[in-house]
Amino acid sequence: MAKTQRHPLSELAQYLPDNTLAEVLAYLQKYKVQLTITQARRSILGDYRNAHGHHAHRISVNGNLNKYSFLITLLHELAHLVTYEYHRHRVAPHGREWKNNYAAILKDFLARQVFPEDIARELNRSLHNLGASSCSEPGLMRVLKNYDDDTYGLHLVEDVQPGQWFVTRDNKVFIMEKKMRTRYLCTAYPTGKQYLFNALYEVKILDSHPEFP
Repeated sequence: MAKTQRHPLSELAQYLPDNTLAEVLAYLQKYKVQLTITQARRSILGDYRNAHGHHAHRISVNGNLNKYSFLITLLHELAHLVTYEYHRHRVAPHGREWKNNYAAILKDFLARQVFPEDIARELNRSLHNLGASSCSEPGLMRVLKNYDDDTYGLHLVEDVQPGQWFVTRDNKVFIMEKKMRTRYLCTAYPTGKQYLFNALYEVKILDSHPEFP
């Protein structure tokens, strides 16, 4: 389980793009949100849990995200909160009501011109049919990756060439075989088992065979 850390709201600025703190704080304070910043989680970027009993609304966001990804993820979860306030559990998690609320929140931040042009363009393009996460919107994910810290030298699977070796975050080694229709066929080493990878899966490319450099 990812370690969590609650941050004083005044420290949020280090995770957010310039000129967005006041607006974000307004949402968090209005709905009395308990915000938690976590270590990287493989399966999700953020999470929302509704208020119940003595518990406040709770939102968690991965702390390793770049500032624009962090903000978009936080707004995504705030849209879940707003949808819950109006509809409780009577609507689908990513249904029309959530999409309308998320679009309204995004439009507010887009109007403030807090996103670089490439991210703003992809967000505007997706407003008519917002995905359940940025990972389900390939164009948006690609431009957001341009703002990641490249300390770990990660690449997208779609950047790996046939015959190149790569290693996943859980230290499994593969060789790229070929592109299929929408996914990439890769062979695991040393088992020889074959797997299909999403084009946007992040990996580290190896310079040579893992045992024979």
